[in-house]
Amino acid sequence: MISNDKIKAVGVNIREKANLIWNVANTLFGAYKPHEYGLVILPMAVIKRFHDCLLPTQDKVVETYVKVKELAVKDGFLRAASGYRFYNTSSYNFERLKADPENIKTNFETYINGFSDNIIDILANMGFYTQIERMADAGVLYQVICDFCAESADMSPEKISAIDMGYVFENLVQRFSESYDEEAGAHFTSRDIIYLMCDLLTMDADFSGEDAPAKTVYDMAMGTSQMLTCMEERIRALDSEAEIICYGQEFNPFTFGIAKADMLIRGGDPENMQFGNTLNDDKFTNYTFDYCISNPPFGIDWKREAAGVEAEHKLGDKGRFGVGLPPKSDGQMLFMLNGLAKLKDTGRMAIIQNGSPLFSGDAGSGPSEIRRYIIENDWLDAIVQLPNDSFYNTGIATYIWIITKDKPEARREQVLLIDASQCFEQRRTPIGDKRIDITDPCRDLIVKVYGEYLDGTHTKELDNGRTILCKSRVLGSVKLGYNKITVESPQVDANGKPIKKKGAFVADTSKRDTENVPLDEDIDEFFAREVLPYREGAWIDKTKTKVGYEIPFTRTFYEYKELEPAADIAERIKVREASLLRTLGELFKKEDE
Repeated sequence: MISNDKIKAVGVNIREKANLIWNVANTLFGAYKPHEYGLVILPMAVIKRFHDCLLPTQDKVVETYVKVKELAVKDGFLRAASGYRFYNTSSYNFERLKADPENIKTNFETYINGFSDNIIDILANMGFYTQIERMADAGVLYQVICDFCAESADMSPEKISAIDMGYVFENLVQRFSESYDEEAGAHFTSRDIIYLMCDLLTMDADFSGEDAPAKTVYDMAMGTSQMLTCMEERIRALDSEAEIICYGQEFNPFTFGIAKADMLIRGGDPENMQFGNTLNDDKFTNYTFDYCISNPPFGIDWKREAAGVEAEHKLGDKGRFGVGLPPKSDGQMLFMLNGLAKLKDTGRMAIIQNGSPLFSGDAGSGPSEIRRYIIENDWLDAIVQLPNDSFYNTGIATYIWIITKDKPEARREQVLLIDASQCFEQRRTPIGDKRIDITDPCRDLIVKVYGEYLDGTHTKELDNGRTILCKSRVLGSVKLGYNKITVESPQVDANGKPIKKKGAFVADTSKRDTENVPLDEDIDEFFAREVLPYREGAWIDKTKTKVGYEIPFTRTFYEYKELEPAADIAERIKVREASLLRTLGELFKKEDE
């Protein structure tokens, strides 16, 4: 299936499957409040997915368990019998549970306890055992199990692939998050955006060769791990024999559980999925990876993680955050630093950010120092502005940062900015705030522009006659920096003469000013040209000079549009007034009649 078809599937088939599962919530009405439905729906969907995967081998696993239950090494036999890295030794399944409504709680608990430890851990993290008790007390447990027995709730691998199941889970998580009014884009990144990130990361990669080492991929805020899954899919499309090892961390127990479940079903190592807060509980200390792909939360404060983050900041180069800290109101640049710390010397990262990391913070501030760290090490390769309305929960401007630890020689000390805000196709049916898709032609154009790494305006006509557009601009890294100088003027006495103390002029703090001097310009020459002619006697306090960096994305692509002549505006107003007067005249005439 081509990418466009998969994107459409997310919006149609996947959503339909999620709708069917979410409709189970009707059974919970009264026993649960709407914002609590996910406490049941999400873990039950996970359980049913495991159940349907294991159902064909259930009898074989039960028979094997009878033979090996006393053995210390029984796990290996049971995994071999199930065909997965997990199993269930219970003789119950959903249909058998349905047959005994009088003992539903006891039997269901027996079934759940029959799972292997790695599944029980997932359910425990979700707090599901409490919900079993609650559903039983409310008298809804039996009906919920019956609802999941419906043919439409079949989640076997033959009915729905691991990747598509991941998107069903993502859709369910999105609905649950909306009930809590959670932050925009906290969990759900659509497949079209993920494919773009994957293609930007792997554009020049070579995975061929029998001796090619395994490629490692890391997502520091993995949600339900769909970025990892899609990255694996894209690499395998380039080389079917490529070995990919995925790692991820997530602190939401529901999304973590789903991610770990997905990894188990796909046959990966579930230990590579770690639970915890990346900022203050890093589970991958001393790990480095070939690729990092992530959409961490933005606009979210890091007050609860402050103690751990600040302690690591004090470690300097020995920690992830030694270079600087952003304001506690927005922690997204901390994720950027974490990703950088996790990259191999040849590693590449694609990370989604909102607009604030481009420019927030004055020279010497944490955000500016983080930008300085990235740019002066020549790791910033490109930034792509995505179209508005690309995400399900927000319509704000967002950007993909491409960071490369080992830039090609031709790109050294340069940064490519790509304005892809007009490179999209309109969706017929919006999903939440998502009104557009980055379809195959759009993605191909963006990736082509990135590969060429040149200034230009790039267009492509679609089959429907619409033209998509990308603009690109290459900036020297030095153009992104500036020296912030402090300009002082002397105090004067009653006679207007400058005051001196110990042979030096005394600064008048009320006249203190600052100037930003481009890094590629001599400070003294700038001062003599731009300041001294207008501020006689002024001088630079060089002890206060600071280096700052910002990325002028909007300014770079700004195009001046000549204002409409005042006479034309006046004429339009005159015509409009005449039209209104005629309309009013007709209304009053009718009333008189």
